[in-house]
Amino acid sequence: MGQNATCHPASEPGRHRRKKGAADEASGAPPPDGLAPAPVGIAITSGRDHRVVYATVAFQHAAGTPNLPLRRLLGRLRRDHADLLDQVLDSGRPLRMPNLALRPQRRGAATDRRRVSLQLSRLQLASGGEGLLVVAVETVSAAGAPAPSGDYAQDRRRLLRHYHSLMQDEARVVWVMSPLGHVVESSDTWEELTGQRRGEYLGAGWLRAVHPDDRTGLRGSWRRSGTPSRWEHVFRLRTAGGDYRHVRARAIPVSERATATEWIGTCADIEEEWQAGRRRKLLDRAAAATADIAGLDEVLRLLTKVIVPTVLDGCGVYLVPEITGAPTEPFSAQRLVSIVRQDLRPEPQPGCVRFPPDCGFVRAVTTRRTVHEVFPPGQPPPALAPPGAEDWFRMVGANSAALIPVIVDGAVAAVLDAVVCGPKDPISEADVELLVRMLDHAHTHLSNAMRFQRTQRVALALQECLLPDPPDVPGLEITARYRASAAAVEIGGDWYDSFVLPDGTTVLTIGDVAGHDLAAAVTMSQLRNMLRGLAMDRREPPGDILRRLNIATESLYADGTATCVLARLAPGPGGGWQLDYSVAGHPPPLLVTPDGTARYLRGALNPLLGVGYDRRRTSAVAQLPPRGTLLLYTDGLVELPGENIARGLDRLRRHAGALSRVPVGDLCDDLLARMPIANQDDVAMIAVRLP
Repeated sequence: MGQNATCHPASEPGRHRRKKGAADEASGAPPPDGLAPAPVGIAITSGRDHRVVYATVAFQHAAGTPNLPLRRLLGRLRRDHADLLDQVLDSGRPLRMPNLALRPQRRGAATDRRRVSLQLSRLQLASGGEGLLVVAVETVSAAGAPAPSGDYAQDRRRLLRHYHSLMQDEARVVWVMSPLGHVVESSDTWEELTGQRRGEYLGAGWLRAVHPDDRTGLRGSWRRSGTPSRWEHVFRLRTAGGDYRHVRARAIPVSERATATEWIGTCADIEEEWQAGRRRKLLDRAAAATADIAGLDEVLRLLTKVIVPTVLDGCGVYLVPEITGAPTEPFSAQRLVSIVRQDLRPEPQPGCVRFPPDCGFVRAVTTRRTVHEVFPPGQPPPALAPPGAEDWFRMVGANSAALIPVIVDGAVAAVLDAVVCGPKDPISEADVELLVRMLDHAHTHLSNAMRFQRTQRVALALQECLLPDPPDVPGLEITARYRASAAAVEIGGDWYDSFVLPDGTTVLTIGDVAGHDLAAAVTMSQLRNMLRGLAMDRREPPGDILRRLNIATESLYADGTATCVLARLAPGPGGGWQLDYSVAGHPPPLLVTPDGTARYLRGALNPLLGVGYDRRRTSAVAQLPPRGTLLLYTDGLVELPGENIARGLDRLRRHAGALSRVPVGDLCDDLLARMPIANQDDVAMIAVRLP
């Protein structure tokens, strides 16, 4: 379309419009300003005789006056070239005919041949019937044409390069658009691609096929292209099948001066190219984010920050214990990381989650296959959302979820719980494949975690064998708990014990051997058994027994040290209960009364075991109230790195006081849940509820 020419597609053959002055340019007279014509022309043909019913000035300048068949206007085309016009009309497949030599038929035209490249596309005419949209790009100008010069010459050469690049594009759609962004004409492949009919896509109607989230950016991009330049934009387009695919639209202004009067463009499906680029970019980001990171938690946290919100609206990563066969009872998995888009918070918190045996999570683990479902927003299938996250799924309007097992060393090491919400496109199979590839960056860390789990399970089994069940004493409720370090592989030196002496007195003891390895566990077992023998051997104050245990520790374990609390619980002279106890470098016992008052028993504090201290060790006596609770514990319950232990002791006192009336087993469990426990240390507890 030449300067000051406007496209008016004909409703029937032979009808077209030209603005005043176009005939002068078509006659061969040079433009008033001495500039050469635009190097691109557009024509529309009708019927099988391919009669030209509309042509821009530039097309007429190259090929002649309209109202004649295209074969005549373009000069002596070879027969096979002429047959190609029919093939485009019959098949609807666009065709490019490069570097054709033309001899215009009109008077006054230059005698030298012109060379053009043609882009032919089928279109539906407003009058009904079919025709061709012809785009002619000049490759060699005719001799005698006024030669452009200066800045305009550079602009012309630049635009000509753009025109050739555009026409070489492997595009499904060719279109003509006004400067306002309204489609004037398009090849009928637009209807094949989007399902929109001619009356639906002309003008601004084509924008209705653009993804709603992409329309604002598309309009802004078009507005910024007002000066003659190459325009290009990538957006999502709804296809005739109802899904969205990424397309690349390109356009070049048809203009000889600073203002574009029309644009000619193409539209190509680049979904595979876009997905490949997105995949490559995200994998590079995942690799960069996890480089030189040693910890599994940190690796997974950084990976999820790459995944959300680029791919997903929310995700969680669960570390899965090894299971054999299909479980018939609920099993637990550790949610290590949970992250969601900022506007969807709060997210489900990390922690231990128990899954029923018939849920999608268990199915993903046992079958080693992704469980992937799309559903109405906010209505997930009952077995899909993890326990405790159902309300969150409904609140955020989740529309799809995928439970992706991560296979490491032949076993399921983890499961990624992926969620997309609201009007956003649901999770696709391509998204699932990409997520699996991204999680490959955590493969080494997950493999290490699995080895850690296996070793820790063996250690815990051994530890449980070493720690006995509390005795059954009439009138007393005795409960013990042991929680291994989440970060250490080997068993530690924490222990608890409780047994009944021949005279009916109940003995309670708890201790901690320095170190966290097999040697510490062996020493712990030997000291515990030695303490049993010393306490059973004779009836004497607890401090005296600990003095003899200290001598044995120094003699048998030259470099070993340990802390300990030894207590004897027996009915008191007034009908209540009396506690005789001694503390060797250990946190003090905690006494909780039924009204919620909690205080530490700070009598009989002595140095730890295994040090050069041969003096007498003190003992203390405390009267315990009815329905009171006595709690012995190791320092892992109250000690955090970098924090004064006094803060931990105060925290334990407050929590225990608030739990004074709950069953003693629940009290222990709730304390383990409420107290901020460091991953580096074990925790042992033994509690007694008095009658």
